[in-house]
Amino acid sequence: MIIVTNRIKTKLGFASKMAPMFTRPGALQKMEGFVKVEVSITKNLTEYDEMNVNMYWNTLEDFTRWKNSDAFKEAHTGPNNTGQESPILGSEIIISEVASTLELNA
Repeated sequence: MIIVTNRIKTKLGFASKMAPMFTRPGALQKMEGFVKVEVSITKNLTEYDEMNVNMYWNTLEDFTRWKNSDAFKEAHTGPNNTGQESPILGSEIIISEVASTLELNA
């Protein structure tokens, strides 16, 4: 399993407003190999907000199919002529392979 993390820096006050956008039901859930997505917000920052959007995939190939899909393009297309400046200051993609886990037995 792999985790693709999109570490997004935003203007102060925007991370909590934007986080639910990444977990709305949609085409992502129908993609082969998709496991889950979770969003965390870094605490105790004073100059900007930071979100980590963690997407769990069975394989890197599954993620690559998503990234190259029309559904991905549609999900990442927003209104272009809103006249408002984007709250996103920057982002970084980090791809990790799950090497070891421990879970609570249900």
